[in-house]
Amino acid sequence: MASLTSDPDIVARGLAIGYNGEKVVDNINFELAQGQAIALIGTNGSGKSTLLKTIVGLLPQLGGELRVFGDTPGRHPRRIAYLGQFHASGFVLPLRAIDVVSMSRYPSLGLFGRMGAADRDIVRKSMAVMGVADLAEAPLRTLSGGQQQRVYLAQVLAHQADLLVMDEPTAGLDVGGRERYLQAIKDELCRGASVVVTTHDVQDEAALCHQVMLLAHRVVALGPPDEVLTPQALLETFGIVIGGDQKRFTVLECVHPHHEHR
Repeated sequence: MASLTSDPDIVARGLAIGYNGEKVVDNINFELAQGQAIALIGTNGSGKSTLLKTIVGLLPQLGGELRVFGDTPGRHPRRIAYLGQFHASGFVLPLRAIDVVSMSRYPSLGLFGRMGAADRDIVRKSMAVMGVADLAEAPLRTLSGGQQQRVYLAQVLAHQADLLVMDEPTAGLDVGGRERYLQAIKDELCRGASVVVTTHDVQDEAALCHQVMLLAHRVVALGPPDEVLTPQALLETFGIVIGGDQKRFTVLECVHPHHEHR
């Protein structure tokens, strides 16, 4: 279970990110406190996925400072649940949906650990949250794209991580799946987990976040949704005017229970 601390989960100062030594975005500055969420919004290729991969340690930073849980990225994999855009495991191996979700429990078991009743209960409950409990025994490769995405989101939830890092998690979801996902993220934030998510949704998903970062190979804007998601800022980010009711952008408020110190 996540626990409240006074130190930010993520600190970036003058951070430069990119691939193969070539910078994609420079001078990124933000902090993410525990129990808060930040949405990265921008066009394809704007640096959103690159920033996520840098946060989880899959890509090296190209300059500046980045601390995750007060340490170098990649040093605390058990505390982070990462969902990328592409998933190969279910197509390379003959895995059932429940096998995929169960993978999230392995890091906490150790090298020779076995899943116990509590782990299996977490897996089943996470699948129920995403509405795929009845698909537990189904081979992943036989499921639709939206069903597979729900399975991978259940895997993220079953990790019970302190930090959830997700790349376009609502891709392929129908209305029901989106509603389940949004409620699950609300619950994770109230549990004390932190969330970094990329999205093209400037309405419902961004409304869950305490901060929004607009990216277009640079940081266009950063701050609360109702301050950042303005017509001018969205025009600078996307090159087009995006409509929407700003009154819908509200920050989730919840009362955190008492937690043990991490």
